[in-house]
Amino acid sequence: MSELKTNNKIAIVTGGSRGIGYAIAKTFVEHNIRTIIIARNETALIKASNDLGKLADYRVCDVAQLSEIPDLVNAIDEQYGRIDILVNNAGINLKKPVTEVSDEEYQKIITINQTAVFSLSREVTKIMIRQGKGSILNISSMAAQYGLPNVIAYSASKTAIEGMTRAMAVELSPQGIRVNCIAPGFIETPMSSKALDDDPERKNRVLSRTPMGKLGQPQDIGEAAYFLCSDKANFITGEVICVDGGNSIGF
Repeated sequence: MSELKTNNKIAIVTGGSRGIGYAIAKTFVEHNIRTIIIARNETALIKASNDLGKLADYRVCDVAQLSEIPDLVNAIDEQYGRIDILVNNAGINLKKPVTEVSDEEYQKIITINQTAVFSLSREVTKIMIRQGKGSILNISSMAAQYGLPNVIAYSASKTAIEGMTRAMAVELSPQGIRVNCIAPGFIETPMSSKALDDDPERKNRVLSRTPMGKLGQPQDIGEAAYFLCSDKANFITGEVICVDGGNSIGF
């Protein structure tokens, strides 16, 4: 258990049934934070919630359905009486040359990765203003730190997330709401491992420009997320923290 008095804290983690989102949720429950994970797949959510234990709950929601977000947030608020932490982690990617990306494909990425983050943050912010305190954490990417080919929509969405983080922090911090962002480096998840293992040249390039010479682990993001959302980070807001083994500064 954590030394922090977090018994009554309520957290929402989108995309919390797997990968980085699950690791964040796991770290939260290990520190005695009641955590509601949100994703589209109920089967995956049930398994993840069971694995996380008694402090975990779940809600099925496709965040691309923006009209459903206010009801989702209100239902959580009504059940638990407060929302202390929001982690905007849910996101999708599309790997295609820029000339082959359709308007519909581009807009789908923007809707899920950017607009849904705004909609969720807006609704949760209303509750946090009432409380006089809260923490919002956005998840960005190395795609917002430097140019990556064939991920134009993803790069645009994550770059926007970092700008939104700073703008929201300036507006909301005077009301007791801190807003920060993590830009994960190359993290060893089943999806990323398969992609890198299938492309040895890319994997070597990733490792060669990462000063620590290895991929990160999901729990590395979980621990950073917990710190930024905890009272230990009370004077930190508007920051984009790269958790990347030095990849963003590697040469």
